[in-house]
Amino acid sequence: MDFKEGDLKYSQLKQGDLLLDRYEIQEIVGMGGMGAVYRARDKNFKAIRLVAIKEMISQVTDPIVRKNIFQIFEREANILATLRHPAIPRIYDYFAIGERAYLVLEFIHGKNLEQLLSETQSFFPEEQVLSWAVELCDVLDYLHAHKPEPIIFRDVKPSNIMNTLQNHVALVDFGIAKVFESGQRNTMVGTQGYSPPDQYRGEATPKVDIYALGATLHHLLTLRDPQLEAPFSFGERLISEINPNVSKEFSAVVERALEYKPEDRYESASEMKEALINVARKTGTLLHLSIPSAQPTTRGVGVKPLWSFECEDELRGSPNYHEGTLFIGCYDNNLYALDASNGQFRWKYPTDGGIPGKPAILEGNVYFGSEDKRLHVVSAISGKVIWTYYTEGPVRSSPRIAEGHVFIGSDDGYLHAVSTNNGRLSWKAEAGSPVRSTPFVSDEYVYFGSEAGDFTCVDFRGDPRWRYKAKRAITSSPILADGAVYFGSMDSTLYALDANSGWVVWRFRLGKGSISTPAIQNNFLYTGAADHIIYCIDTRSAKEMWRYTTDHQVTGSPIVHRDAIYCGSVDGGFYCLGAASGRLRWRFQTGKPITGTPVAHEDMIFIGSTDKRVYAFLA
Repeated sequence: MDFKEGDLKYSQLKQGDLLLDRYEIQEIVGMGGMGAVYRARDKNFKAIRLVAIKEMISQVTDPIVRKNIFQIFEREANILATLRHPAIPRIYDYFAIGERAYLVLEFIHGKNLEQLLSETQSFFPEEQVLSWAVELCDVLDYLHAHKPEPIIFRDVKPSNIMNTLQNHVALVDFGIAKVFESGQRNTMVGTQGYSPPDQYRGEATPKVDIYALGATLHHLLTLRDPQLEAPFSFGERLISEINPNVSKEFSAVVERALEYKPEDRYESASEMKEALINVARKTGTLLHLSIPSAQPTTRGVGVKPLWSFECEDELRGSPNYHEGTLFIGCYDNNLYALDASNGQFRWKYPTDGGIPGKPAILEGNVYFGSEDKRLHVVSAISGKVIWTYYTEGPVRSSPRIAEGHVFIGSDDGYLHAVSTNNGRLSWKAEAGSPVRSTPFVSDEYVYFGSEAGDFTCVDFRGDPRWRYKAKRAITSSPILADGAVYFGSMDSTLYALDANSGWVVWRFRLGKGSISTPAIQNNFLYTGAADHIIYCIDTRSAKEMWRYTTDHQVTGSPIVHRDAIYCGSVDGGFYCLGAASGRLRWRFQTGKPITGTPVAHEDMIFIGSTDKRVYAFLA
């Protein structure tokens, strides 16, 4: 049976029914007081694309009440349409047929936590609940930081949390979520047992979600349903007395979230997440928690690029973004300029060699090196040449621009400092071997590595300040943070040196050599190595926080964007990992190895692959 606009009355949807000539119902996956949730196939796509269709039936005769019900349903659609988070299902469509309204959502494979609670015969392992807790704090933090106003979920409970086939969580049912308006009171909504006393008073602040999350975690750890207990009585049901397997550190975090007074709870979901991560560190479970399978998650299977653009040869280097244009070099000897919004071709500039690095942009000009031994400078608007600078070897380093100069390494064994005004050499510093490392320029010094294993610091006259000797090549590009300079080496070591003296602060042993450039955020360093691993290292202690294993060498470099790590691998996979946990959010498989570094701009991520394509994704 095919249901279209104008059909007012019909029986419950069944297998084979069509909505709008598009959505083919497969089965009912959930029932509620006002309708059902169906799994369906979207027939607009040749490939099998499964969706969840949430149905709302209005059986109320009062037209005002019916209108209010539909407004609530429509508000859920509007809220979901603004959200982009891996733990929140994407909305694809919203429509009404007669007395029924429908939301078409991303289909989440798995069971909700209420189902898991009903099936379990024993306590969940602490590390499992801790992992779910970190992910839930992450999504609540995202909602509470929503612009222009925070979104308060108001109904965190096991039945509204899906556990995916890859053991991640997703927050579902935004029917009573509310945009927070400071100072206003709201109708009491929520679920008894999980909702805090302030929510009963009509308050809707981020702290009601923190309490409800605490109640959910208490339920998961103790298997005691708060709906069957006296309201707000968690203090009489201490976790340690019910489940002695739970660490005192984890119990303390949950019990603080359950404080009766809002001011005694965590100030934010972000603060609670950090407390949970500290629990994992103290109890020794963080590393174990954070080694996910190298296979893509179920949700990652459906990840598709927003657009892709095919070049004529391999893309081994990295893209860069500037004012709506994406610039990337190719081994067809061209620098390409593409419209970043849709991948449309704008222009290309030909060289006489492959382009392995990342372009730099300054004042409307694009700077990049080529294996034709030259540094090229072209107009970002037209691609017309401005000037070129010749070295004595292929240029595989990427340029850095500072203090009126462009600094770039060459296989001729020198770091070159060239005036951005006229393309003339100001000075060059001898390295004694090819310089393929991209220099890092600080307020006082320039740092770079060489293929002989020398790491050099020079001043702005090119005079050596200090030099450190590694055992093998330093192709990895350095990064400086908090007075230390970090880089990897093919001697299987990640180094942290004092930026002023060159003294070793610490060394971290990798499984194999690395040419990956580290990325740093909030005292955590992320890098890749030839042992197939993406590492997260605490820069303060040199301790490994987590690792993620890909299917081949990681010769490209990771970037940190918002709360995620993006990195390619020689296995051809483009990976998105949670920055805090290292857990896989999604993986997109390109046709060949990825050796470059992605670039991010607002909600978009760009990467090139040796399959000859440039890809753009939603962040």
